[in-house]
Amino acid sequence: MEKSPLPIPITEKTPPQDPPEASPKPYKKIFVTTPMKSATLRLPSLKEDTYFISHLKSSEKKALQELKDKLMASYGPDGECTMWGIPLLSGDEKADVILLKFLRARDFRVSDSFNMLEKCLAWRKEFKADTVTEEDLGFKELEGVVAYMHGYDRDGHPVCYNAYGVFRDKDMYERIFGDEEKLKKFLRWRVQVLERGINLLDFKPGGNNSIIQVTDLKDMPKRELRVASKQILSLFQDNYPEMVARKIFINVPWYFSVLYSMFSPFLTRRTKSKFVISREGYAAETLYKFIRLEDVPVQYGGLSQPNDLQNGPPKPASEFTVKGGETVNIQIEGLEAGATITWDLVIGGWDLEYSAEFVPIAEGSYTIAVEKPRKLSPSEEAIHNSFTAREAGKMVLSVDNTTSRRKKVAAYRYIVRKSSPAVASIP
Repeated sequence: MEKSPLPIPITEKTPPQDPPEASPKPYKKIFVTTPMKSATLRLPSLKEDTYFISHLKSSEKKALQELKDKLMASYGPDGECTMWGIPLLSGDEKADVILLKFLRARDFRVSDSFNMLEKCLAWRKEFKADTVTEEDLGFKELEGVVAYMHGYDRDGHPVCYNAYGVFRDKDMYERIFGDEEKLKKFLRWRVQVLERGINLLDFKPGGNNSIIQVTDLKDMPKRELRVASKQILSLFQDNYPEMVARKIFINVPWYFSVLYSMFSPFLTRRTKSKFVISREGYAAETLYKFIRLEDVPVQYGGLSQPNDLQNGPPKPASEFTVKGGETVNIQIEGLEAGATITWDLVIGGWDLEYSAEFVPIAEGSYTIAVEKPRKLSPSEEAIHNSFTAREAGKMVLSVDNTTSRRKKVAAYRYIVRKSSPAVASIP
């Protein structure tokens, strides 16, 4: 009879005092990494176009200067020519970043770039885009659901999430898109969300000058949203060039190829090159490649709750992998009597067994089953639990993937509060 493989232990000890900011060292590197090391266990960093003038080709430098000359001739030194509060004729590096975006959107064809820029300036003035973020457009029910900014990716880009599945509800659809005026108001709100994300950008060489867009296609009503989607795509592509570093589609249904063929003619080649496609059931694993697990929203298999970002940066988590046919035990040692431990655990794709138990140090004491073994479905959200120890011991979190051949990415974090006023915490 073939023996089952022994569980892989991951041992951590709670320190007697507040720990350093860095994540604790792993028991075995192959199974747990620190936040810095875990960032390398993914696809290569996105190589964005440079905004350093010294790195441009001579032809690109020439095009940039020609675009500046056209702007100066058209608007004059005192003309109103600003975007996102940045005077485009100021000659500083922030203005150069914006001008280079328009040039790249038109393959450095100066005349085409200038025409695009002029139309965008006129649209922003007519639309009053500079003040749209201050308006109350009455879409509270859509905030945090349909389109919203939430956290950053691994390279520091702000992330915008989009999900239109709620519009399968006919009453909701009628309230938002029932007539032309309602559609215009929705488009204004959608621009508002994007403008808030752009306000987070650096607009400087070497900085983060674009956002990440995550679009959830689950339950999206393809026919009903055809008009709105086309207008949003056209509006963004004409007036926000090179503002998206990567566009990630998750929960992509079978009919997406038909939908994509419909929108494809409206997209530039550069835009298409930034697409990442992930079919249904693989949203978490896809997002983990680009976004740290503590920044991924809980509904997409991450650790980030809706209100977490209001309390400052998220507490970092330690990432590890669970191979197919493997069991991993996370052992958190050094818990004192009266201490309370709170932990979060998430695994991409789940479909495995999880349990938690407290093991006392004293001989003769009984192990306590804090959470009995249970099968977790692929749609399960992150585990969040607490336990107060009545005696000294250790907490053991067990992840059993022995019934699967699929390797899974996981992360955990915990904090220990002692019975005294002193608090010890480990991400």
